[in-house]
Amino acid sequence: MLRFVTYAENGRTQPGILTRGEDGVVALSTALGRPVADMIGFIAEHGPEEPERLRTVADTLRPGENGCLALGEVRILAPIPRPIHDIICVGVNYHAHRKEAGENLQASLNRPVARTVYFSKRAVSIVGPEGVIESHRALDPKLDYEVELAVVIGTGGRDIPPERAEEHIFGYAVFNDISARTLQNDHIQWYRGKSLDTFAVMGPAIVHRSGLPFPLELDVRSSVNGEARQSSNTRHLIAGIGQIVAEVSMGMTLEPGDIIATGTPAGVGMGFSPQRFMSPGDTVECEIEGIGTLRNYVR
Repeated sequence: MLRFVTYAENGRTQPGILTRGEDGVVALSTALGRPVADMIGFIAEHGPEEPERLRTVADTLRPGENGCLALGEVRILAPIPRPIHDIICVGVNYHAHRKEAGENLQASLNRPVARTVYFSKRAVSIVGPEGVIESHRALDPKLDYEVELAVVIGTGGRDIPPERAEEHIFGYAVFNDISARTLQNDHIQWYRGKSLDTFAVMGPAIVHRSGLPFPLELDVRSSVNGEARQSSNTRHLIAGIGQIVAEVSMGMTLEPGDIIATGTPAGVGMGFSPQRFMSPGDTVECEIEGIGTLRNYVR
């Protein structure tokens, strides 16, 4: 299974792949024998033969061999530290979450929820694993978490049929769609409540699509300070990945490196009674089966 990361080492940031044992990382430039400036550039330019070549490198190299660095020697960043466009998000895409959102959702949309809800999320930069989430408590004390499966587009296109969606996917990652609930509900659009700095969190790696059978059926979980909060499976998505890719590409061009966050299951802080939002000092973990665990700290 190929796991792509972006890492920092001695002041330099570059894309790489994890070794099979996930104890080392190899720069894509080293593995491929050609310059690779960043993850989006690699996604846009990689050829169909390269995954197999990279799989051989990942399976055979160990830390200390042929440019392979131990994970302790580097800092793993978000696999795409700066997206090319705003992140495309899907709202209330699990039945149980749609139910727990309830009246707040109906009021913010000012209509019943009948079709798939799409919105965008600004991200000047994306926070990676072990990174810090700013609480922005002066703006809004209702800081919430949302574990989501992120789909990373590999081959661009427009008007993509749902049955061909997988061909346009590069891979998948864990995403935490951090939300300021007061700001979100006070605006007709959700953009501001979803888009404060550090509110886009992604990692620890992008798993290449070849490593996960399509359609995906992966367990999705989150916890705060070790306490379980969310638990579901991507089989319970209302709009599946094929439908999402098809719908967002209708009349709108998707490009390599675009990120689609596919929605969160029930168990978010606003869904509890009384509500249970995050505070400075909290640790939030988001986990998706087969992809990894994304751990972050609230400041």
